[in-house]
This record gives sequence, structure tokens and C-alpha cells, in this order.
Amino acid sequence: MSWYYTPVPTVVPAEEFDASADANALRAAMKGFGTDEQAIIDILCARSNAQRQQIMEQYTSELGRDLIDDLKSELGGKFEDVIVGLMMTPEKYLCKQMHKAMDGIGTDEDTLIEVLAPQTNEEVKKIVDCYEEMYGRPLAEHLCSETSGSFRRLLTMIIVGARDPQGTVDPDLAVEQANQLYNAGEGKLGTDEEVFYKLLAHCSFDQLEIVFDEYKKLSGQTIEQAMKHELSDGTTFLRQTTPQGYGWAGTDDAKLIRIIISRSEIDLQNVKDEYEQMYNKTLLSAVRNECSGDYKRALCALIGGA
Repeated sequence: MSWYYTPVPTVVPAEEFDASADANALRAAMKGFGTDEQAIIDILCARSNAQRQQIMEQYTSELGRDLIDDLKSELGGKFEDVIVGLMMTPEKYLCKQMHKAMDGIGTDEDTLIEVLAPQTNEEVKKIVDCYEEMYGRPLAEHLCSETSGSFRRLLTMIIVGARDPQGTVDPDLAVEQANQLYNAGEGKLGTDEEVFYKLLAHCSFDQLEIVFDEYKKLSGQTIEQAMKHELSDGTTFLRQTTPQGYGWAGTDDAKLIRIIISRSEIDLQNVKDEYEQMYNKTLLSAVRNECSGDYKRALCALIGGA
């Protein structure tokens, strides 16, 4: 497994972009009897988030209407979830996903890790600031009230920006850190989860790549195998900090939508490549087989060609 990779998006800014034309085309698609869902897909799934924000502003200034309200009134189901999700800024979208994961009875810990684990310190700070602005409550406080033990400490380390900001790579230190992991897990009876989580939350992603290579030399098994045995939440954390992990969405629609929306402008092409290697089929073909209707067409537009 390689941690270092060049992120490749599937959605990029449209070159010939006219926010006013798009705003009016969207209104025409929703005005009168019936809705032209394909027109909505063709516009919103082929624009960057920044361009969608401009369209939304133009829609209000020219037409005196709220685009999200109009979309909600015309669309429904999972298709609505995709399109409305696309209209939110990345931070607001991720904050909404985390709030939903903690709201009500029980906590969806997988979603919390999936959202927070891949973020840089700067991205985490944006999310933390946005969460308090949206919900009037510090994210750290909400997380602490919904989680416990080592898992709570792991999340806390992530949101305070504990990861090495310099992106340090030290091969000699990696050997030492691999030994620390081994001694905290396989090399003893029981597991010192704190050692695992502290290293995962503090090291740069490039440093972790070397640590995991050294771990395999030392123990004879991959870090994924070790963490599956040693940590209840470890494999979830590991999956979500790499493009390899996102292919595990299966037909969990909420997770599928979240991953495709949140990674489409970052590294969804990498996710597609890993998915095909892991499952010997393309992500596009899987979505075509498992989804249907306008929902399927919107996801396929965001995923792009196989």
C-alpha cells in the first residue's frame, strides 16, 4: 500500500463558465409542468463547488429566488440528496454529515472518522470553525459527549491539529516507530491503543507510509492486518486516510453519496483506480448496476468515464 499519491479529481471547473446562463437554465429546468432533471445534472455535476456558489448567488440576484429551496421543492429521494449536497460548500457539507452522525440515539463513528481522518490541519480548522458557526456548539465538545476512551482521544488529537504540519519524513525514526507499534500490539498480551492512535494522529502521511513498510518487514504482516486484530476502530481509521479505503462504500447509499461528493474535486479518480484494483470492476459499472434513475445518472456524471 502506498500512502503518498498525487490526488486526481473527477470534477474540475468548467472552462467556459457563465453563472448567469447556468442560473437561468436551472430556473427553466424547474419552471412550469415537470422538471428537466437531466439539465440539472448536466449543469451542476459539471461545475466546481466554487462555480456552483456563483450560480447560487446569481440565481438569487437575478431571479429573486433561493436555488436550494427550488431544488428541494422539485426533486426528491437520493437524487435530491446528491444535488443539494453539491450546492453546499465542502466544509458545510462535511459538518452536516458529522452532526447527523451524532444526532439522536447512537453515534455513527465510521462517518466521524471518514470525514476527519483524511483532512490536513488547515482543513480541520475550517471544519471546526464552520461547525460552531452552524450549530452554535464547539465540535470538540459534541464529539467528546458522543464518544469515549481511546477513540475520543484520537478524534480530539485530529481536531486540535496534532498532525505534523511540516510533512516530516525520517526513515530512521520510522524504524523506531514501527517497533513501538509492534511492542504495543503483537509484541505483548493485550493492546496499548494509545500508542497506535497517537502515531496515527501525529505523523505526516508520508512518514506513515515508511512506518508501515518497516512494520511489515518487522512483523511479516501488513498494518491493515495488525490493526484489524488489535484495534476496534483502527481499520476504519486506516481506510479513511487513504484512497484505497473509499472503495468500501458498497451499496450504503448515504456513504456512497458522501464519498463521491466530498472527494470528487480532490481524489475521486484515485478512488476509482483503487476500487478497480480491489474488486476487478470499475466504480462506474458498480454504480450503474446498484443505483437507478436520476440518482444513478448524477453519480455517474460526478464519477466520470471508467
